[in-house]
Amino acid sequence: MNEQQQRLQTRFQRTEFLISGNDLSHLPKGNHLEVAFAGRSNAGKSSALNVITSQAHLARISKTPGRTQLINIFKVNEQNFLVDLPGYGYAKVPEAMRNHWKIMLQSYFEKRENLRGLIMMMDVRHPLTPLDCQMLAWCDARKLSTHILLTKADKLKRGPQMSALMQVKKHLAQEYNFDVSVQLFSSTSKDGLLEAWQKLDYWLKPSKV
Repeated sequence: MNEQQQRLQTRFQRTEFLISGNDLSHLPKGNHLEVAFAGRSNAGKSSALNVITSQAHLARISKTPGRTQLINIFKVNEQNFLVDLPGYGYAKVPEAMRNHWKIMLQSYFEKRENLRGLIMMMDVRHPLTPLDCQMLAWCDARKLSTHILLTKADKLKRGPQMSALMQVKKHLAQEYNFDVSVQLFSSTSKDGLLEAWQKLDYWLKPSKV
């Protein structure tokens, strides 16, 4: 591990749970910067958060997709937060709960002034689902910088990995007009971890306020 990797690992491994809420009014106020994590309920969002923070149990992992039912706030330091949003599209919960999540997520993206960027998870084997594209449309409308992690990249060989990456890049270039990027990522092999750290580090720099 080189000096830059060590610095970034040290920075994010200090992350700790702060608070949960099911409404924007429950979230911390102030002039801090935050980056949100979102994705389908089975896209490996919790695993990615745990690898990025070098903590095995920071974000709850369940064999049942959709267990994240609140907005969970994690504190990197006093000025930087990571925000774990409810997974979308798969959770076996009542329709009223799914509608609440949809309204809460849309409101968060439209109104949260502290938000500097979104880390969006897509399973590399099944990218760009209709719900993923809806999320990207929200980000495009708000011009919210977004970085996509094509998760579970270890499940594919190199050729199919690169094919999926090129497919998503082509779609993004054709369909959207905002700051959006994409990379391969694996929580198992940790491939792509440095690139994800670098994106977070850039977004959370104080000079970006």
